[in-house]
Amino acid sequence: MAAAGLLTLVPSEKAKAFSSKAKGKIVVVGGGAAGISMAARLQRWLDEPDITLIDPSDRQFYQPGFTLIASGVYKPDDVWKEQKDCIPKGIKWIKDKVVAMDPVMNQVTTDQNGILSYDFLVLTPGLQINNVEGITRTRLGEGNAHTIYDFEGAQKTWEAIQELVQKGGHAIFTDTYTKHKCGGAPKKICLLTEHQARKQKKREQLQMDFYTASKALYDVPLYTPRLLDIYQERNIPIHLRTRIKGIDTQAKEVHFEKIETFGEEKIYTPFKESYDFLHFTPPMTAPDFARRSGLCNTDDPTAEQAWITVDKHTMVHTKYPNIVSLGDCSNLPTSKTSAAIRKQVPIAAKNLISLMEGKEVAEKYNGYAACPIVTDYGHVLLCEFDYEKKQDSTFPFSLLDVSKEQWTAWLLKVYILKPLYFYGMLNGLA
Repeated sequence: MAAAGLLTLVPSEKAKAFSSKAKGKIVVVGGGAAGISMAARLQRWLDEPDITLIDPSDRQFYQPGFTLIASGVYKPDDVWKEQKDCIPKGIKWIKDKVVAMDPVMNQVTTDQNGILSYDFLVLTPGLQINNVEGITRTRLGEGNAHTIYDFEGAQKTWEAIQELVQKGGHAIFTDTYTKHKCGGAPKKICLLTEHQARKQKKREQLQMDFYTASKALYDVPLYTPRLLDIYQERNIPIHLRTRIKGIDTQAKEVHFEKIETFGEEKIYTPFKESYDFLHFTPPMTAPDFARRSGLCNTDDPTAEQAWITVDKHTMVHTKYPNIVSLGDCSNLPTSKTSAAIRKQVPIAAKNLISLMEGKEVAEKYNGYAACPIVTDYGHVLLCEFDYEKKQDSTFPFSLLDVSKEQWTAWLLKVYILKPLYFYGMLNGLA
């Protein structure tokens, strides 16, 4: 397993041999997994690259590690590096944030550095985590309400889980109604909390409930049956079509809305539940500046479905052919995971270079995504699939029964994916 992981850090012969004399000013908006990986690929494949990356961050986080911080597997310092050490050499880094974009004039506007023009634009700003009514990001932990979609929040979650296990009580875990980063994360922290209680021989004093706004716990047929079995075996009731509306941190109550459909009519039934511990998933959208740019799939910038509109196979914008977008901010109909981004980047980079050369784009993305759902301390249900929700397992997992949790997938999740991210993906090697 370790050897397989390390092999992915080595550039393929095809990747090393590929080069282009194409020229043009490229601006990359966003310096996360997709942005830095794209900049690194383009830097390697263009003979005379002219690449500017705009991102305000001081640190680069390996965000899939937040779940492992919240379960005590990782320490906080395990999941980040200085951003300056992650920007590829030769890339001009503007440490600023974008506040507006004008795709007609080929310009982006930054907060401190004004207007920048481009010939080609790579949009990878990630997504925006929005507030739930009654709590803000700066108040995480108040009323014992937590989320792992935040570096500080993940640390507070681990402290709270340890206390919950010892004291017992009612633990509520929620999903959200929007598309969001790592759809498996709410399930992971729920199952890890349950296993932590069993490890401490405290499970009998813990009541657990999982609420999701979706119509099913999971929507990939190969993996769903086993995931449902796990929740049933561990006595964690699943409540479907239930949307979180707000949190009363003083009363320790979470407000929900049950959505039921009768014919063409939808019935909304509000109710509330008391909790001792709450893990909630906040709603997420494309960043505000992206939704105001005219580049999204709706004219309403406040709409939850306002994501940057691209061809799902080529990642080229449907209206502006000098723009490519990938990763969490795009409307690609697949999971928003770093594993998906890893597959998207080389395809998007080659297609961008084809556009720069005045050629038709030829590379196609099949929607591959991976969601390693941690089911306990030592096992992972490794879900790999394509746009059609069909199995798309990578070696060596193609040799295993991946419809069930595997300890080898735990090794991958805990020991291999993080170095692969920092030393492979961000360097354009994996």
